[in-house]
Amino acid sequence: MRIAPVLLISFLCCFTVAKAQLNPQSFAQLKQLEERIKPYANNILESEDVVDRLRADSAFTRGLVQALRTPFSFDYPFDSLTTIAKVTAPDKTFRIFTWQLMKDFTYYRQKGCIQMRTDDGSLKLFPLFDYSEFTDNPFDSVRSNMNWIGAVYYNIVQKAHNNKQFYTLFGFDNNDARSTKKWMEVLTFDEQGQPQFGGRFFNYPADSSKPAQPAYRFGIEYKKDGNARLNFDPRADAVVMDILVSESGEFSNKGTLVPYGGFEGFQWKNGRWNFVRNPYANVIFDEKQSSMPAPLLDEKGKKSEQKLKAISDKNMKKGGGNNY
Repeated sequence: MRIAPVLLISFLCCFTVAKAQLNPQSFAQLKQLEERIKPYANNILESEDVVDRLRADSAFTRGLVQALRTPFSFDYPFDSLTTIAKVTAPDKTFRIFTWQLMKDFTYYRQKGCIQMRTDDGSLKLFPLFDYSEFTDNPFDSVRSNMNWIGAVYYNIVQKAHNNKQFYTLFGFDNNDARSTKKWMEVLTFDEQGQPQFGGRFFNYPADSSKPAQPAYRFGIEYKKDGNARLNFDPRADAVVMDILVSESGEFSNKGTLVPYGGFEGFQWKNGRWNFVRNPYANVIFDEKQSSMPAPLLDEKGKKSEQKLKAISDKNMKKGGGNNY
């Protein structure tokens, strides 16, 4: 029996895809390694003594790298490591592990790594080294994984421009005893496949609560436990952030900034995040829809300004998204 060339190629491709994945033996091995490093992951945050936290961090890092060396480990979720943040690019080309190490209430540093998906299941890993304590201006330049501005990432959004992919990261930093920081920056990969953090991707008016331009990454800093939002909301197709005001009128004192009650944000256009004063201006939240907005139309299919006005206050209260 002769197999047509096209069918033969299709069969071989299907066989390769089926083979190139995490097999049951590797899955079981990773499960054991995950259980082994899970106590260390917990102790990084929960141990009362700083020496114990440092030791746990060291042991966890070594154990995680050992686990990731397992062929096709990219497909293993590490779900039980609840104290370790894990975000995966929407196109599944890489994922990032990040976590936070506290030396005391005035000193926090972030740790992490980028794991790339590889065709043969081998490990391609970029360690992330937090360089923030060695710079006076974290907004000043594009950075590599070797001089990264640390953050614990809670979201990643993929956008495209001119056939190139851009991955916007959203991260958290406990910073110090007085203030908390949240970061938003664009990750790209150069021609050699090396990660590049930051770039001239932000367009916004001057504001004392925002980084001075030019800014190669965007960030907000606010009162400790102020719970200010900075995250992407797919319902608005925009980044949404709280408007910050100073409790004491001192905008230079970031430890006094708190959410005002309104929102502003950014929308992606022409390869940049452009400032918008009201990211929810054209969004209506249907009570029957928990994740996507209802269209801003009346019964005749026309834009309903009256409907928008009637529920605009509700929209602002609901905000659309988690507390990030």
